[in-house]
Amino acid sequence: MAANYQHLRAFHAIAQEGSVTRAARRLNVAQPTLSQQLKALEERHGVNLFESRRSPLKLTGAGQDLFALTERLFSAAADVDDMLGEAVSLEGGSLRIGGDCPPQVARVVARFRAQSPNTSVQVRMGNARETMRWLAEAQIDAAVASDPPADGQFTYDPLYTDHLAVALPKGHALTALETTPIARLAEETLLIREATSKTRAFTEQALGAAGVEVRETLELQNRETIREAVALGLGVSVFFSSECPPDPRIVYRPLSGLVREQPLRGYLVCQQDRRRSAVVRALRAIAADLAEPAAG
Repeated sequence: MAANYQHLRAFHAIAQEGSVTRAARRLNVAQPTLSQQLKALEERHGVNLFESRRSPLKLTGAGQDLFALTERLFSAAADVDDMLGEAVSLEGGSLRIGGDCPPQVARVVARFRAQSPNTSVQVRMGNARETMRWLAEAQIDAAVASDPPADGQFTYDPLYTDHLAVALPKGHALTALETTPIARLAEETLLIREATSKTRAFTEQALGAAGVEVRETLELQNRETIREAVALGLGVSVFFSSECPPDPRIVYRPLSGLVREQPLRGYLVCQQDRRRSAVVRALRAIAADLAEPAAG
């Protein structure tokens, strides 16, 4: 009895995601439709493919065997599409991209638009955790993310390397120095991001490694508010260098002293099973072209 291709596609997506809900989002179909396709596959062949319907779904022995086969099936199907040039064209298409670093997202989008001016682009910004969740749920086609967690369902193309810099209000005493000794931050009011921010995490790691305790902290959530607060003299802050746009009211200085900071590495991240699509191939080529040599 021949297997139904759509039913196999539904099973494969559910097995990859471990959730009918996430698989439905990724395939852009209704959740009940996907559940019905899975049920039809199991009933038609008299087999249980998942141990239960509770997330995270776990494959039975038969499900594991079938998943190994569908991995080969859909990989081969993508290879066929790629060879025959049947992948979706960029002409008149769309790109949904998200990221946690506006300047780096802008670099990618600018290059993409130059190459594909007739492709519509939607940009969504958030922190690294939000960005990766949007990608996993197929709310976006690609993500520009800093130090994302490793996950076999994604491809990772190096894009940039970044280091910390101190933002000082113009006229601050520390602006007279070419670098800011990290120990001097103990005397300042430090303006910080929200608890889930990578910038805050790296800042706290650098301070902790140097044994520095700041006098006072003030949490202001986002980059724009913090930069404005620095300009108004409410305190100083720490940003990654790519987050330091020119502002005549602010002076940026590298950190110096007992700084054992690891560089932040940014990647273009895409769904593994979409790596042969026209949009993803174009983005990955752009990332390879824009990639900066890793440092540190």
